[in-house]
Amino acid sequence: MDGNTAAAHVSYAFTEVAGIYPITPSSPMADNVDQWSAAGRKNIFGNTVKVVEMQSEAGAAGTVHGSLAAGALTTTYTASQGLLLMIPNMYKIAGELLPAVFHVSARTVATQSLNIFGDHSDVYACRQTGFAMLCETNVQEVMDLGAVAHLSAIEGRVPFINFFDGFRTSHEIQKVAIWDYEDLKEMCNMDAVEAFRKHSLNPERPAMRGSHENDDIFFQHREACNKYYQALPAVVEKYMNKVNEKLGTDYKLFNYYGAPDADRIIVAMGSINDVAEEVIDYLNAHGEKVGVVKVRLFRPFCAEKLLEAIPATAKKIAVLDRTKEPGSQGEPLYQDVVMALAKAGRNDVTSSAAVTVWVPRILTPLPSLPSTKSWLRTPPRTSSPSALWTM
Repeated sequence: MDGNTAAAHVSYAFTEVAGIYPITPSSPMADNVDQWSAAGRKNIFGNTVKVVEMQSEAGAAGTVHGSLAAGALTTTYTASQGLLLMIPNMYKIAGELLPAVFHVSARTVATQSLNIFGDHSDVYACRQTGFAMLCETNVQEVMDLGAVAHLSAIEGRVPFINFFDGFRTSHEIQKVAIWDYEDLKEMCNMDAVEAFRKHSLNPERPAMRGSHENDDIFFQHREACNKYYQALPAVVEKYMNKVNEKLGTDYKLFNYYGAPDADRIIVAMGSINDVAEEVIDYLNAHGEKVGVVKVRLFRPFCAEKLLEAIPATAKKIAVLDRTKEPGSQGEPLYQDVVMALAKAGRNDVTSSAAVTVWVPRILTPLPSLPSTKSWLRTPPRTSSPSALWTM
């Protein structure tokens, strides 16, 4: 099974309506859902998914928004420019606390030329929409954690982008354990599902939607959503633990792999992590002390959990962002890591070997470039940066 099929399998269980429009490399997800619906497959609610194909991703996003407002759990599948066309509706979906899940096989947004391979420039472009973001490394994680995205959206009332690397994960075929829908149904908070349905637009329960607000009221309401985002990491962690109990896994918001006393680590999202684990095993077996922090919940970014995952002995951190953000001081994940460390006071430099040495410099290599060099983003620029593991 490939990553797209894994995402389709788990999403079908929680979906009542799918608003779709194909775009590489996400098309097989919607195609599978369409075929299963035509064959009469039932979701965990005992119904067949209603699939609606529109004439663009913008139309598919409008369908998702309208369907959610009518009280149907709704999903879509997209990537790259297709995801960007959905952004206007994403603001509305998040602002109205509607539990959508967008499954995204992350793909480069075309700039000077078209590129269909999998970086994170599309999902990074959606950071301000209010969608939570959950990332997977491989096909098995897509199967396992795709359920967490749906379950957390339903209970947390925050929509999710559930993403994984285009082609590298979406089209990679692995032997995986698949969910039984009865297990998924058992984990689903049916009270939250019922509350969502009662919140729908219905002439029997009239409610005002889509109003105009002046700036004094508008921003009070924008701030009022904070509690949902502050509570969401705990909701995600709760469902990760439920998955762990059923599958014997150890999913966390940030998973650390490597030497417990590592002095050099990387922080990364996506398919790089499986490769990093193999390199770490090799280097540690030859006397090095290195590790990787795998980011799973990118939004809301829980700095406290990141800091818990970083070994206290870490002296140097390289943040691998799978995108290019021209004009910025650093790419998105890099900036989040730097801010988390700075707020915790963990950017002090000490020369004492007997005391825990916090991060004197943070390197941000760009994995999309052919060079093996890393670029030093923070002062002082005292030496020429070398390859990743010889920082």
